[in-house]
Amino acid sequence: MMYNISTALFPRSSSAAASFGRRRLLSGIPFSNSSSNLGKKNRSCLFRRPGFKSMASISTEAEEKQKPWLLVGLGNPGKRYSGTRHNVGFEFVDFIAESEGISMSTVSFKSVFGKGFIGDVPVMLAKPQTFMNVSGESVGSLVSYYKIPLKQVLVMFDDMDLPFAKLRLLPKGGHGGHNGMRSIISHFKGSQDFPRLRIGIGRPPGKMDPANFVLRPFNRDERQELDFTLQNGLEAVRILVQDNFNKSATFVNTPKSLGTTL
Repeated sequence: MMYNISTALFPRSSSAAASFGRRRLLSGIPFSNSSSNLGKKNRSCLFRRPGFKSMASISTEAEEKQKPWLLVGLGNPGKRYSGTRHNVGFEFVDFIAESEGISMSTVSFKSVFGKGFIGDVPVMLAKPQTFMNVSGESVGSLVSYYKIPLKQVLVMFDDMDLPFAKLRLLPKGGHGGHNGMRSIISHFKGSQDFPRLRIGIGRPPGKMDPANFVLRPFNRDERQELDFTLQNGLEAVRILVQDNFNKSATFVNTPKSLGTTL
């Protein structure tokens, strides 16, 4: 007798779906840093059909599709950093969570954490609380524990080398001088083969120290433009997890203005 792993791990509620107009996660198996609540046997079968590996019809690709996407936004914890340029990754994760009705009320492996659905695709959202420069401690542990394929780990972060409010979706690559990405690649044993969504914050004006610039908040005009960019980013993430990378990259690279209707 076969059962639906996604339904078991990511239960749905019809009332919540009616409220948000989409399928949502209300509650499920709690996640924690400790393995005391989940035995080794249970952990190994959370995201795949147990006992059917010998069936020729179950391919590696099919098993990976049963696993959720892990969507990670980078930033620093604490009020001092809230709303600053360096925390735009955190802000984007919060925007996705609110738009998709996903509760970010759990702490797992040093991350504020939530799980739910985008369309019919199970996703996990994470905001590492380790401080930016050691983000890999949290992200590496999440990927290892839940056995997420790296091609289904999307990291979203600020980038000074992109014009303000511009997006760039890449299938893989180096850290580009970003310490959070440097830490993640290190904890992935040097692998750079995971997608990333870079969110442009622009260059510091004049001779301003970049370290001070990334801690500046957005002004009113920047906020309006950034909100529009996050909406476009959300649509790009939806396309990525429900369709494929190329479609999402095409969407990201299509010029848009504030008057564009998604």
